Amino acid sequence: MRVIGGESRGKTIRLPGGCRIRPTTDRVKGALFNILGSLEGKSFLDLYAGCGNVGLEALSRGAQRLVFVEKDRRLFETIRENLRLLGFEARAEVIAADAEEGVRRLRIRGERFDLLFADPPYEEGFPAKIVAYLGGAELLAENGAIILQHSRREPLKQPVNDALIVCDQRRYGDTLLSFLKKRREEVNG
Repeated sequence: MRVIGGESRGKTIRLPGGCRIRPTTDRVKGALFNILGSLEGKSFLDLYAGCGNVGLEALSRGAQRLVFVEKDRRLFETIRENLRLLGFEARAEVIAADAEEGVRRLRIRGERFDLLFADPPYEEGFPAKIVAYLGGAELLAENGAIILQHSRREPLKQPVNDALIVCDQRRYGDTLLSFLKKRREEVNG
């Protein structure tokens, strides 16, 4: 696995041996970052971070600040090592917690992110759970977006909840990238 764009393009991303994760493919990762465009000055949250593949790509492409949330201790340590090897330690934080607990902690701190990315295990009902615990989208900065990477067999239904809508979806084989934004109240008159 490697960084595919930005200042660290071509550098290797380490993955601990014997780990059972499904890293985002270069094809999906490339498509995602082409859609997102410039990340200069943006804050980015990576839930279910794994080895940090997507978040490290965001840092390489100019994200100003990144928070990784990963519950597996070996993967948590791997993210920290990858940050050190790529020289991104000063712009990143790694939280050792499951995604729901990580969101709770960040909410208590009053954090806001321009982009919130979540790539949970497939076929386990996580997309609906994520939307539920993100709730009113308090973690999103103004004009922020949530990107869920999930199986096409776990579609998100509209309306997602009272605060969020799916504004775009892109399919790459079995993978869907769903882009959610805050629902805007229409003004009459």
